[in-house]
Amino acid sequence: MNTEEILEKINEILVDEFEVDAEVISPESNLKDTLGLDSLDYVDLVVTIEANFGVKLGEADFVGIATFQDFYNLIETKIQNKN
Repeated sequence: MNTEEILEKINEILVDEFEVDAEVISPESNLKDTLGLDSLDYVDLVVTIEANFGVKLGEADFVGIATFQDFYNLIETKIQNKN
């Protein structure tokens, strides 16, 4: 899975599962502010990402994650490390 495919899949999940408007998703946007998810939604997001990409995410993985690009990079790194 290449970078573009990862980005598209994450955005698709956010739009379909969390009803985020695709227009507000951009790499430099603040992830937390844009998504407006509560703590339970974040748990759902982690579970959904893990299920779709076959990776494990922990609390420590989210330290320093501010933007969508940070999140994309995290998932891409997890996928690369898995393979």
